[in-house]
Amino acid sequence: MTTAMLWRMVLDSGTFRRLCLARDMLAEMGEVPLSIPDVAREIGISPFHFIRRFDALFGATPHQYRTQLRIDRAKELLACGQYSVTEVCMEVGFSSLGSFSDLFARRVGETPSAYRRRARSLVQVPTTMARALAPGCLSLMLHLPASAFRAFRNFREA
Repeated sequence: MTTAMLWRMVLDSGTFRRLCLARDMLAEMGEVPLSIPDVAREIGISPFHFIRRFDALFGATPHQYRTQLRIDRAKELLACGQYSVTEVCMEVGFSSLGSFSDLFARRVGETPSAYRRRARSLVQVPTTMARALAPGCLSLMLHLPASAFRAFRNFREA
């Protein structure tokens, strides 16, 4: 049993709800996002306890979670192709293009401009985009026999 599983077991429903509320607060991309201590104060947990509990429940610290949301938003903006890399950098809340590009490259595996070029080429050929961006579990379903999709299966057959 992993540590995350143990933490989930000892969380009462009130703490779980407060941590989910905190996750939603962290996801809000307002002009001035709430700081980690402010979010912890809002849900009534000390900042250090909040960081430990959030990490145990969601598998990332609040800062890592917020950073991943910003990178995901940057990927969306770069893929649509209406903005330059600098504009995307500023839009997702980074003040330094160098820091943004370095972090993006470490997290995504390619520079923002390379990602933008690749994503734009996928957009131009819709069938390629759907196949490249589909979750792996869906692509595995292509290899299942038709009998796996019968409407009247019962649990003993599964």
